[in-house]
Amino acid sequence: MRKRLTTFLSVATLVGITAFADNPVARTKSTVVSGNARFTVLTPEMVRIEYSPTSDFEDRATFAIVNRDLPTPGFKKKEDKRFLYLTTDKLSLRYRKGSDIRNCEPADSNLVITMELNGKPVVWYPGLQDDGNLKGTTRTLDSQNGDNKRRELEDGILSRSGWAVIDDSPSATRGDGSRSLAFEPVDGDIDWVAERKGKDALDLYFMGYGHDYKRALGDFTKVAGKIPLPPLYVFGYWYSKYSAYSADDYRKIMKDLTDNEIPTDVLILDMDWHWNGDKNVSGGRGGWTGWTWNTNLIPDPEGLLSDIHSSGLRTALNLHPADGVRSDEDFYGDIAADLGFDTSNGNGIPWMLENRDFYKSFFKNIIRAREGQGVDFWWLDWQQNLLNPRVDGLGETFWCNHVFFNEMKRSRPDRRPVIFHRWGGLGSHRYQIGFSGDAYINFPTLAFQPYFTATASNVGYAYWGHDLGGHMNPNDDPNDPERFLRWVQFGVFTPIFRTHASSAPVIERRMWVYPNFSDFRDAVRLRYSLLPYIYTMARKTYDTGVGIVRPLYYEHPETEAAYARENEYYFGDDILVAPVVDRSDFGTSHKNVWLPEGNWWSVSDCRIYEGGKDYDMTFTLQQIPYFLKEGSIIPRNPASVMHAMDCPDHIVLDIVSSDKGEGALYEDAGDSNNYPEEYAVTTFCQRRNGDTAFYSVLPRKGKFEGMPTQRGYKMNVYNSGVPVSVKIGGKESDNFEYNKETNVTTMDIPTVKSSEGVEVEVKYAN
Repeated sequence: MRKRLTTFLSVATLVGITAFADNPVARTKSTVVSGNARFTVLTPEMVRIEYSPTSDFEDRATFAIVNRDLPTPGFKKKEDKRFLYLTTDKLSLRYRKGSDIRNCEPADSNLVITMELNGKPVVWYPGLQDDGNLKGTTRTLDSQNGDNKRRELEDGILSRSGWAVIDDSPSATRGDGSRSLAFEPVDGDIDWVAERKGKDALDLYFMGYGHDYKRALGDFTKVAGKIPLPPLYVFGYWYSKYSAYSADDYRKIMKDLTDNEIPTDVLILDMDWHWNGDKNVSGGRGGWTGWTWNTNLIPDPEGLLSDIHSSGLRTALNLHPADGVRSDEDFYGDIAADLGFDTSNGNGIPWMLENRDFYKSFFKNIIRAREGQGVDFWWLDWQQNLLNPRVDGLGETFWCNHVFFNEMKRSRPDRRPVIFHRWGGLGSHRYQIGFSGDAYINFPTLAFQPYFTATASNVGYAYWGHDLGGHMNPNDDPNDPERFLRWVQFGVFTPIFRTHASSAPVIERRMWVYPNFSDFRDAVRLRYSLLPYIYTMARKTYDTGVGIVRPLYYEHPETEAAYARENEYYFGDDILVAPVVDRSDFGTSHKNVWLPEGNWWSVSDCRIYEGGKDYDMTFTLQQIPYFLKEGSIIPRNPASVMHAMDCPDHIVLDIVSSDKGEGALYEDAGDSNNYPEEYAVTTFCQRRNGDTAFYSVLPRKGKFEGMPTQRGYKMNVYNSGVPVSVKIGGKESDNFEYNKETNVTTMDIPTVKSSEGVEVEVKYAN
């Protein structure tokens, strides 16, 4: 097995995809100006609606929208003495010329858009309430207890009403009270915050996509920016605990992970890596902010970080930057000199990331120094004032995310940018990984998180990472083995797989000390086996804007059950998950599961279920309710993979038998920035004709540096029937076996050249 960053995806969406540069200026042919109003037809379903009493329209990027340079869709324009009419093949817009669109008057007055939803007319006008909005996400799950955070979810861009509106007006407030400000381009540097033109202007994006939710998301990311593909290692297991660990403690944890054969990729150093205001106290609690190593706990930082890397792990340090840089911090004098800051009174330098001079000095001195010691990425945990005190409406969460992510992209081209942070409003999807916050430890809190995670995809926020196991304030035993296990099992089928908890010493997150440790390890190994599929779906997220964890109604928008089953969701294209989120009855969990139309292979009991029905099912503590779509071909890692970066010499293909079906394996260099163009795709197909089935590995297409030239395969054909004979590459083979109890045929395919592929022919008994 080689060490490399490799991955896997779905074919049709990749071939021919090219990267494009964002351009906030729309094409002239797409815009129509009428007095103080401007309309931009971006797609047949999406129209930008602006009104400025001074005709001062905004053509710069905003926090929410960064690209308006889309091909001009076909539309017709006509006008008479009273009205301007714009018509596409999806909607019609009528504007009463000279009227102020900001006045929310009756539908027949200033502005109206008409469209159809399921053959019925739908009428929209500014100010109409969207009662069918399917919601998006919220800044944090801090203090989540059950579903108490449901009421805080912001509106998303999908709605059962058939339409949704993004209010990107200068005066519109986001969930944290901030505004969508403008980006001012800076040559050779990060786009910087700027005030919007016309504070009293109206700036709306009408999205009339009906129930074509996936198309709406795809077009949203065309204007709001793509969801970057994270590096492969972030999809592995993260060990994290808010605890005053010493360097020896971290080394012991790494040894335990290795000795217990727990696949792992990230080791987090929480806030006690730095001094907190009292250098005389080990892990002193004088404050949240700090930039200087706590040498009582970690006397040799470079040595520890080197040992972490030698163990095949990445690391991130936790930051709470709000209090700025104290006078006793490393590099205080350097930053003060850069800024001309008066140090005579010993005052600390305030946090002012909106100031370009501070930004430059802060990253040059502090961040570069820590990264030079071995820090791979940063965990930004903004807890304090949500709004910047010096720039009206600037959200600190969003601005930290924008600067840290893009500064890493600019200054560390040897790796793919990634940060771990909180949601800061529309546009935050461009900064990838989310830290959901400090949730309570109880089953009702766990039960809300499948819905929360899937619903975040409605605003493109595809990568929430939760504190698996819960964070704080347990209602009962904080280390209940069953509840922690069920949380981890849910985590297997989430974007980011990270255990964590508060600093309370009583809370234990070392799964290897639990009495049911073997069940935890099985869950972690299941996660690692699924990494090829997960990374494949992550690439599809980049290409299509559709998150890995997604609500059922994306695929079944006209089926009521798809909206009602909030704790079931799709995990990529071909897996449906219905996690157990409550306590068992003496080790047996009873769950009613709805399966959408089609047939589904139940992994827990090895049988096929007819879709369009609900089933009362039982699951042991070791079983996770997840189902594979009939016809799907799921690429998986072998059990030998211990790090996401491992490049195994063979791939497992889980094939759910059908008359036809396909899957794919996507590969790229994994942690490089050239993935938009440099990648390879291997397509898998199955077809069945009577009693003979054909399973094909097609020749790989595309290329990237360091890609493997050959590999073997292990095929597991579920619901196969009894095989009589097997041909591999046209030659008879006895290298197969059939399990009668599970109805699974397994075949080992010898190493083949990736440029050639192979076909397997299986004849089954009648």
